[in-house]
Amino acid sequence: MERVHALHHVFDTIFVAPDVGVPAGTLRHLTVTLDENARWAPHRGRQAGHQRLAPPHRSMPHPVITRLEPLRPRGLIVRLHLDRGDPLEVALEAVEKMGLGPGDELPGPRRDHLLEADARWRVREAALSLLSFRARTRSELARKLRKKEFPSHLVDACLDTLEERGLVDDAAVAAAFVRDRLRFRPRGRVRLTQELRGKGVDSNVVERVIDDVMEQAEVTDTDLALEVVDGWISRQRPEVLDALKPSAPRDGRDRIRRRLHAFLARRGFRGEAVQAALERASSRDPETK
Repeated sequence: MERVHALHHVFDTIFVAPDVGVPAGTLRHLTVTLDENARWAPHRGRQAGHQRLAPPHRSMPHPVITRLEPLRPRGLIVRLHLDRGDPLEVALEAVEKMGLGPGDELPGPRRDHLLEADARWRVREAALSLLSFRARTRSELARKLRKKEFPSHLVDACLDTLEERGLVDDAAVAAAFVRDRLRFRPRGRVRLTQELRGKGVDSNVVERVIDDVMEQAEVTDTDLALEVVDGWISRQRPEVLDALKPSAPRDGRDRIRRRLHAFLARRGFRGEAVQAALERASSRDPETK
């Protein structure tokens, strides 16, 4: 069939009803050209009022990866250069897991998956970096990672994986903490509990760990309180210790005992442990402190 090069339809005497705001009798011209591919390609005429129809939608091709550029210092991050648009800096691991390379298209959904995989890698690397300095509880890691503005769902997923692999273990962190306290800075059960709860350790884990460590060390709260009060006594002036003796004036003795009681309470000692420590201080000879 012979191609049609141009076809013009001129519609004369098209009258518009008065109720649409255009005077009756107005002549409207609509010129439509049929191009050589037989697809309607409307165009705006010269006269006012001519309308141009929207061209058919044509989807743009997806960006294509042109090359991968490793970035220093270790090449764990690469720059993906695209045939159009800005390059992307993402983890090499994410690129490898998705099997991407030069010549591959990067449509929207694939780009989103790549950026999600990159974010998961960055969260994991940040968590491992924090753990390289010292052991931390899950709660401590979560707080640190969220301060770095990682999404909560990625942080939780990362910590779940690290727990499964034994790299995050609240019980182990708590036990190491209690052993360190008993050895270098003795504290009572109350203070140990407060400090571990502040690290986000579950209360059941806290109680079990403290029991286990103190049993292994063969110490009680009273033993620790006596150790603490011995240190306190060694730092006091002789007149302070004299004021604690039963023969000393009651007002002065009660004042020093209240001060010592508060000192022990701040370190987590209660009840019998405090009473034993006060008696130790009252009976200690200032000359043998």
